Amino acid sequence: MAQFDVVFEGGGAKGSAFVGALTALKAAGHTTRRLIGTSAGAITATLLAVGYTPEGMLDAVNEKLNGKPRFATFMDHPRPADFSQPQKDVSDTMRALELVHIPMFAGHLLLNMLLETPLYPTLFSVVECGGVFAGVAFLNWMQEKLLVRGVLATDTLASVFAKTQVDLSVVASDTSDMEMLVLNHRTAPNVPIASAVRMSMSIPLVWREMVWQESWGPYLGRSKTGNVIVDGGVLSNFPIRLIDESVPEIMGDTDPDGALNLGLLLDETLAIPGTNPGKPPLSLQEMRVVQRLSRLMDTMMGAQDNEEMRQHASEICRLPVKGYGTTEFDMPDPRLQALVDAGRAAVEAHLQSRNLAQASSTARSSAGQP
Repeated sequence: MAQFDVVFEGGGAKGSAFVGALTALKAAGHTTRRLIGTSAGAITATLLAVGYTPEGMLDAVNEKLNGKPRFATFMDHPRPADFSQPQKDVSDTMRALELVHIPMFAGHLLLNMLLETPLYPTLFSVVECGGVFAGVAFLNWMQEKLLVRGVLATDTLASVFAKTQVDLSVVASDTSDMEMLVLNHRTAPNVPIASAVRMSMSIPLVWREMVWQESWGPYLGRSKTGNVIVDGGVLSNFPIRLIDESVPEIMGDTDPDGALNLGLLLDETLAIPGTNPGKPPLSLQEMRVVQRLSRLMDTMMGAQDNEEMRQHASEICRLPVKGYGTTEFDMPDPRLQALVDAGRAAVEAHLQSRNLAQASSTARSSAGQP
């Protein structure tokens, strides 16, 4: 058996392949030490850190609401109540309405009327908040799943580490200070863990940006209050270089020989055997703007951290996801299962190539499996 520091790539809905990958790792009898993730990888790393098994993650992935995948609810269009009054008061929309100066209609009254129409809240969200979807449904889901493992909505990166002793890092991008953030109990101890994950998966122009709250305290001793934070994939979608990070205040003073490295890469060039990859379906993206954004993000997420990947080539397991979309959260069960199965098969082959598969056969034998 071996212990691994694991890096999970970002990739939205394609991240369901991680469930199969972790199933294979567990079946082989291996364990994890440090967990590092971006976007979908941050979700997986966090659930693993708080004690979810691969089977528990699979249940979460397969969860249904009114007969539809629960993940599909993450594409939640904003409601008027999602926007605060101060946010509306300083908006570009409010300034434009005041310049128009329609007699007998104050700017705030017109804006509230517009926000009660079916489409305008989404347009307001894109213009003022940087994303089509609200992200409220995802945050609620994340808090719900964490609560199952005894983690409260108020629990921070520091308090979760105190409970679990698992070294978890999630990556986000600060567009105000133009830097990559590595969020963990050392760098940002007071950030709620669910909010850290929500920041990491805030795909620009798809989900609303996150704004760093004063109550979250500093990052590495520097104030971030009011800074705009988006998906970690903007700066590092596959942060495998953090495995070798030698700055203790970011990644800790960890024995570099205490664990093996494993990077789980969602490879858009590898098709799942027996499937016709084609192009990702657009069933969820009923708006043309969402279709464009989905294609844009699939392209952006495909740009990898190439130099670090070359350095760690033998430690990277490529999970086939060709033809799957970043925002394809409503995929039918057979398509989802094919993705999970492909992740499992990829890790099994990777362990075999590294001569680490013996534990797998031993585990199967002890379980009475062929």
